[in-house]
This record gives sequence, C-alpha cells and structure tokens, in this order.
Amino acid sequence: MKREMKTLSSFVMVVMFLLLVVGCSGNEASNNVKEKGDGEKKEMKNPEEVGYPEQLTYWGELHPNAAQTAQTLNDVGAYQALEEITGTKVEFKHPSGEGADITEQFNLMLASGKLPDVIEYNWRTVPKGPDNAIKDGTIIRLNELIENYAPNLNKYLNDNPEVKKMVTTDEGNIYSFPFLRGDEKLMVFMGMIIRQDWLDTLGLDTPTTIAEWEEVLKAFKTGDPNGNGKQDEIPLLVQPNDFKNIGPFVGAYGIHAQFYNDNGTVKYGSIQPQFKEFLTTMNRWYENGLLDADFAAMDGKLLDAKVTNDQLGSLFGYTGGSIGRYSGLMGDHPKFKLTATPHPALEEGGISATAQKAFPYEGYHSVAISGKAENPEAIAKWLDFAYSEEEGHMLFNFGIEGESYEMIDGFPTYTEEITNNPDGLPMANALGKYIRANYGGPLIQDVRYVEQYLPLPEQKEALDIWIKTAENKINMPPTTLNADESEEFNSIMSDLNTYYDETVIRFIMGEEPLSNFDDFVGTLEGMGIERAIELQQAALDRYIKR
Repeated sequence: MKREMKTLSSFVMVVMFLLLVVGCSGNEASNNVKEKGDGEKKEMKNPEEVGYPEQLTYWGELHPNAAQTAQTLNDVGAYQALEEITGTKVEFKHPSGEGADITEQFNLMLASGKLPDVIEYNWRTVPKGPDNAIKDGTIIRLNELIENYAPNLNKYLNDNPEVKKMVTTDEGNIYSFPFLRGDEKLMVFMGMIIRQDWLDTLGLDTPTTIAEWEEVLKAFKTGDPNGNGKQDEIPLLVQPNDFKNIGPFVGAYGIHAQFYNDNGTVKYGSIQPQFKEFLTTMNRWYENGLLDADFAAMDGKLLDAKVTNDQLGSLFGYTGGSIGRYSGLMGDHPKFKLTATPHPALEEGGISATAQKAFPYEGYHSVAISGKAENPEAIAKWLDFAYSEEEGHMLFNFGIEGESYEMIDGFPTYTEEITNNPDGLPMANALGKYIRANYGGPLIQDVRYVEQYLPLPEQKEALDIWIKTAENKINMPPTTLNADESEEFNSIMSDLNTYYDETVIRFIMGEEPLSNFDDFVGTLEGMGIERAIELQQAALDRYIKR
C-alpha cells in the first residue's frame, strides 16, 4: 500500500512539473500558433523553413493607370521582376468596371464562398467591419504572420506606432498588408486652383479669405480676363462632393461638412450654425453668377471643355490631374497658368479648419489573406517583399533599373521611357507599365516618386501651400465600426445622404430658401443623425484607446 501511494505521489509530481513547464512556455508557444477565422488554432511553421509560394490567386482592381498597357498585373514590370525573384506564379483576377461595379463584384465573390488566396480591397470599410470578416473566416488575422514572416512590414509598423494603430482594429487585429503613404507630401494632392494669368491681367493678388475670394470672382466675371471681348468667364467651379467630403470654403467656417473630431467629441458639421453661413455665401455666389451654373451636374468632359475653352477661372482639383494635365492641354496658350491658392479663412491671417489631407493609412489598395488560403505563411513572405527597404521598395516605386529609372547621384531618376514616353503615353500610364506607387498597392509609397511625377514648379508649390494653410486637426482618423454599428449606421445614412445631397444643392441654387435651414436640421435629426453621431463617437473612443 505504501509503495502504491509513493508511486502515485511520484506520478502526480511529474504531471504537475509538466503542466508547469507548459504554462511557463505558453508565451513562447503562442508565437508559433496562428488564429484561423473559425477560431481553430494551427501550428505555424518555422520562419526559416518557409519559402515563397509556388503559385497564388490574387483578386483586385486593375487600375486605369495600368490598364492602358496591361491585361493583368502580370504585364506590369514590377510583378514580372517579382516572379523572377520569388518564383511565384500569380493568377490575377480583375473585376470589370469601376466604383460601384467593383463593389458589387466584391460582394458577389464573398457571397459565393469561392475565394482566392488574397483579396485587394478597402477592408476597413467592408460591411460589418474587418473584425467580423476575421470571425466569419472570410479573411485571417495577420498579427502573428507579420511578426514571423513579414520582417520588413513588421519593422516599419514597430518603428511607426501611430501607423500601426491605424492598421489595427479595435479588437487588436491587423487584417491587411496596407498601402502606406511614407511622407506628408504624399498625403496632400487636392486644393483650390486659380488662373494666375487672369489675376495678373486684372492686377489682383491671390485671395486668402472668403471676402477676397468674392472680390476676385466678381472681377473674373466682369473684367474679361480671357480677353475675348465677351462676358463668358466662369469664375468658380466646386462640385457637391467637393463641398461634402473635402470642404473647400467650408473649413473657413471652422467645421467640416460631415463628421468631424472636435477635441475628442464627434460632431456633424451640416447641422451646425456655421453651415448655414457657408450655404448663405454659396447661394449668393450662385445667384450672382460667380459659381458655375452647371456645378451640380458636372462631368469630366464638360469640365475639360470649360478649361480648354479658356472660360474657367478657378476650381477645386488635383496637383497632377488638374494643374499638370491642364497645363499640358493648354500648352499652346501663350499665357495660361494655374497656381494653387491657400485654403481660405474668414479673417486675414486665419487658417482653414479642414482641407484634403490623407492619413498615412486609409484602407485603399490593401491586401487581406483569405480564409481559403492554404499557405498563408508563404503568402505573407511574398507580400512582405514589397516592403523591403531596398529591392522590393525600389521595384514597386521606381520599376526596373536601366529601363524605367537610373540611379543618378544616389537618386532614383525616371528615364525618358517614363518622362517622355516614346509611344506618347502620359506619365501616369508610362509609370503604370512598371510600378504601383502612382496609384496604390500593398507597399510604402516613396516621396521621391511624387517629386518627379509633379515636374512643374507650380505643382511642387501647391503641396507646400496646401500643407501650410489648413490645420486638419478636426478630420476624423481612420476609425472602424463594428458589425452591429456598421449595419445600423449604413441604414441611417443611406436615406439621409440622399435627402442631404438633394437639399444642399437646392439651398445653394435658391430653390429652397435658407429660412428653412432649421427645418433641414430637424429632418436630419428625425432621420437619425444624432444616433449616427453616437455610433461615430463610439468608434472614435475605441480608436483613441487602441
């Protein structure tokens, strides 16, 4: 009996020792385990034993910059070189169309359950949010994969904790290999643009306040700055989505037209008294013929016609697609010159509360690994190549050395294949033959790309002007709504946005009297805007705590 008790006691001690060992090594073991979407745990491979995948399937948009010369991304120089380096053969699947068409095809693909290995999309904005997509097995959590198999991206995120906060959900999940803007100059690309030659002709200074803008627009209308003897000038064009989403002129009143962050408190600008002041100004400009009569129904062709017919005096536009493009189209015009203007303020020396300025990460062009992928470790390693400080970074930002760029005094300089393409390709499409940095992808964008993409001094000056003249402290950070919040928020905003868009245009055009502004606010409240603010507040609170 004593011998049996002694044996049993020894057995218990051995068991306890083994449990203690397992417990103490739990943290180490967790590094070798990854969470699958369905909650199942799977042992992770030793990083040294993981190579690149032999093949993978990749779903994502074929951007117009590349589509001009490529059937798929396999035709792009960076991916051709990547296949030579890694040996990975990629089957790209590109949805057709753009915008809503791509969204519809994305949703149909998810509903089918037939998922490729990787999916490029803005996963931050998917219905019910990225955390839910991980829970239901559509995509997988990437934290451990990045730590173990993506050393380049892992280092960047650890060196840039604010960016890591942006790419991590409220529940602590990293869900995509992100598109990251690596410099402040890459985050600003839109603002107010004016005909500098018209200002010079009329002897006017660049406007900086709302009052100065009004005087300049009146002079453009009546002073015949295009010199054709007709009063055919259109002083200003700003479109409804510009008012709503970016805020040219709205920021002068200290608000954003949509949701904004007032020192940690979410507000909705269009129900604030300042928005009525903004609408009053826009209505006056419209009634006086200072704002383009076609502002609510503008398309690209009509805009091009107004600029190239020497009629449009100012617009809200891009450094490349507006200043650069129209300067090229009007190259035969002896005086044509576009320059950026500061974001307007109410008072001289003031600063706009908001303007276009992107965050380093916003979700676009980022890649998630699907729950159907058989070799996520190898895929993570393959995706990480683009984030390497040398080879991958140079490949996706500058292309093939000796073809699309050359190193001159340590600077990766685009060749004439890009800057003066022999086939007459615009620079955006010439770049699209080789790289992805000029529109986005799972990579870190290099500021040296944009320094060459914007060759005109007016374009470079625009970046400095726009960066310096807006605080942007009230812009909402890249928050995420959870599954329940997302469904409720989208339900509220679907009908509300339709009413909002129609009514704001009616206010500006004078079809709805501004005396009805309080009724407008009451209707928005009745449609649930206060609840939408609460949902955004909850998301902001969680973001701040990340």
